[in-house]
Amino acid sequence: MADSILQQGFDLMLFGMGTVMVFLALLVVAMNVMSSVIAKFQPSPVVTEKQLSTEVSASATVDPHLFKVIQAALDQHRKR
Repeated sequence: MADSILQQGFDLMLFGMGTVMVFLALLVVAMNVMSSVIAKFQPSPVVTEKQLSTEVSASATVDPHLFKVIQAALDQHRKR
């Protein structure tokens, strides 16, 4: 009787793991197909030099008050 219970448990484990592996393999295939379809029909955006330079310059400036607040928070954290 113990052999049959162990056999049933082993069979159930293999069936469950097999089901999960098949599902994950199908998920990977579906994601690759969707990615290729989107790449085919949706062109990648073109970024010009001007757009890139304005994004960098806008993010490079930091409000001095915000800088002081962040610096104070870091100093307080390091004192612990």
